[in-house]
Amino acid sequence: MSNIVEQINKDLIAAMKAKDEVGLRALRSIKSAFLLAATEVGNKEVNDEVAMKAMMKMAKQRKDSIEIFEKENRMDLAIKEKEELSVIEKYLPQQMSSEEITEILKNIVNEVGATGLKDIGKIMPLAMKKLAGKADGKAINEALKNIFQ
Repeated sequence: MSNIVEQINKDLIAAMKAKDEVGLRALRSIKSAFLLAATEVGNKEVNDEVAMKAMMKMAKQRKDSIEIFEKENRMDLAIKEKEELSVIEKYLPQQMSSEEITEILKNIVNEVGATGLKDIGKIMPLAMKKLAGKADGKAINEALKNIFQ
């Protein structure tokens, strides 16, 4: 069993004992995502890489939901999503600042020899691989647009 899965299981038990409804709800959804990820891969065990990808996906879903709920003026639902997102983010690596992302992207642009946004197809796969878990695709895309302006 991976370190992340073990930590989630321990924290789930602690949340049950503490009667922490928010933590319990979020941790159960994380555990559910791990089970789904394991069946997709065809394993019974979830390694740290698969667990991290699943949690990144969950964080992105929560952020998108928060944005939609706030647009639709459903603050009750947005608050629930924010609470779950805060629990999920505890297990993710620290996100990079836009300056750090831009610096790494400039290096990738120089490596590839990109001259403009038309070369984004060459840059994005390398950027996503290098920044996996440290920055989401939206932030990377924004930083690329700023570089080429």
